[in-house]
Amino acid sequence: MNWIDLTDEQQLQQINELSATQPVVIFKHSTRCSISNMAKSRLDRAQAPENTPFYYLDLLKYRNISNKIAETYNVYHESPQILVIKNGECTYDESHNGIDMKEIASELA
Repeated sequence: MNWIDLTDEQQLQQINELSATQPVVIFKHSTRCSISNMAKSRLDRAQAPENTPFYYLDLLKYRNISNKIAETYNVYHESPQILVIKNGECTYDESHNGIDMKEIASELA
């Protein structure tokens, strides 16, 4: 998995712009949570769809960005959480044990 670190709120604008031409995935991860670690491990082992950017947010370090994501995309904050962004809107979100690369790939298709 080639994660793109999400470390600045300004990247959300870039994500919105990019999502006008292709879907973008955001993974919100809590480094202290065993369920979040399990979800990340499953994603790391899975084959990610090609040419889809996957952003990684350490929400303990960047809680302000996590809050901005919830506000921008009108989603309830959860951890771990996966979001698919298309045309500047969240079209899919899943959390905890529901995070599955096959489902993500299906949403990206």
